[in-house]
Amino acid sequence: MQTLAVTQSMSEYSSLLSDLSENITNEDLEQLKSACKEDIPEDQSNAITCSKDWFSYLEKNDKLAQDNLSYIEHIFEISRRPDLLTRVIEYRTTVLKISEDDEIDTKLTRIPSAKKYKDIIRQPSEDEIIKLAPPPKKA
Repeated sequence: MQTLAVTQSMSEYSSLLSDLSENITNEDLEQLKSACKEDIPEDQSNAITCSKDWFSYLEKNDKLAQDNLSYIEHIFEISRRPDLLTRVIEYRTTVLKISEDDEIDTKLTRIPSAKKYKDIIRQPSEDEIIKLAPPPKKA
């Protein structure tokens, strides 16, 4: 039974990477590679020509795994790709079942980025909306 869960989880992870790859253009890839230039030597960076190569490189160098997405969350955040970041967060919360509360304990991912974009997506509640007083009446 355990192997079925692992296989299903790997499949979900592959699906996530495939989905992310489809939404990364060559221009995006250059920006993402630039964002992680400290972790990818230039000669190896030049060999990365598509997003699948990029993900593969990150996996080989322990920057990415099905249960460790904090690095790409950070890269998507600094590359200003909230759409990609949101997909990773969705995967983490639905597939890995890691909520923000769990994250604080496990330190698996960067909380600030996840929370920031989550708040953008979520509508504020009545209590959170700031109500302004009417302007003073002129005498």
